[in-house]
Amino acid sequence: MSDKVTSIKIAGLGGMGVLKSTQILAEVFFRQGFDVKKAEVHGMSQRGGSICSDVRFGKKVFSPMVPAGALNFLVLFQDDQFPLYEADCSPGTVILKPAAIDPAKLENKRALNIAMLGLLSRHLDIPVEVWLNVLHEALPEKGYAVNESAFELGRKS
Repeated sequence: MSDKVTSIKIAGLGGMGVLKSTQILAEVFFRQGFDVKKAEVHGMSQRGGSICSDVRFGKKVFSPMVPAGALNFLVLFQDDQFPLYEADCSPGTVILKPAAIDPAKLENKRALNIAMLGLLSRHLDIPVEVWLNVLHEALPEKGYAVNESAFELGRKS
């Protein structure tokens, strides 16, 4: 395990599953033995306003907040959120946008957050089984098949 800390920001609107996605992400890293910190900002998110959440993981993480320009991944659930977080990015930041997911292939449009986690998972060296185990435990049983399908769609996108 290297000393490098990886920083991920997930951004969208209230009700899009930003916080649930962050919980899942943090659990995936924790199960892989990483030190994990997360932070969230959600002012008017209850009414559909902007919301973002940071997850940082590595051998040792001292702060949940991403330093300016140190973002490794920006995962957008809505394209119009990019200008709000552009300053956190550097030329090396990987930006994942919802346009990468074909909405016609989503069984349920509310599973976009899980599809975006699938897309992100392609960039991280974590076994798929770990992702699926955490998803299975974190999501309701009755909607699990739809979410697993969304995750796989993201991995293939």
